[in-house]
Amino acid sequence: MGTFTAPWLSIPPTGHLTHMRYHEFFRIKDGKIVEMQAIWDIPEVMMQAGVWPMVPQLGKYLCTPAPMTQDGLTADGDGAATMQHVLDMLTALCRHPKEPPDAMDLPRFWHPRFNWYGPAGIGTARGISGFRHWHQIPFLQAMPDRGLDPEGLHSHWIAQGDYTCETGWPNMRLTITQDGWMGIPPTGQQITLRSLDFWRMEGGLIRENWVLVDLLDMYAQLGVDVFARLQMFNKARNLGPVNISSGLPA
Repeated sequence: MGTFTAPWLSIPPTGHLTHMRYHEFFRIKDGKIVEMQAIWDIPEVMMQAGVWPMVPQLGKYLCTPAPMTQDGLTADGDGAATMQHVLDMLTALCRHPKEPPDAMDLPRFWHPRFNWYGPAGIGTARGISGFRHWHQIPFLQAMPDRGLDPEGLHSHWIAQGDYTCETGWPNMRLTITQDGWMGIPPTGQQITLRSLDFWRMEGGLIRENWVLVDLLDMYAQLGVDVFARLQMFNKARNLGPVNISSGLPA
């Protein structure tokens, strides 16, 4: 979080508090970082500045919170059961559309009041119905072939206590078909997705799920330069720095 006082990546400053979520994974060898995978939710900053150049998101926009339990930095214990629960959930998700939607068996895996914190551009959802309406239905209708072509995909897992996380660079290949996705026309083009996910279990069910997808990379694969569109929006905007006084009388 910080005060947005100067342009950044062609995003005009607001002079107000601005937040940007990020997910990062590091690989350590001999005490040094040798590889890093990171997604910064840059669209989130665009939205706060009122210049998101793509379609509105379906889910709720909010400053994504830390874990409800506030123990994300002190998690300990064997996470094997947590990771297996999430793996089983993902396996069940892939049963549809070959099988009816209830084959995904969402109540078996998810807490009835779980929060799904999606990236800006998709948004956050609450509970199974919110997850279905604001993310899953549009996603599956647009790309029903997800998970059917795993060649060249990567997935790495870490688990501890009630937490598990997964990084894939990329970890999903799919084709935008039918009615399209997030306002994108059904081009029939195959794309890959890079995502970094974190899950927290509570009482044997998934209570919170933080999901970042590199949407800017996805748009780039489709030939859409989000930053070029942003610059078109900004032609009549003042991109100079914002000077904020102390608020005291002169």
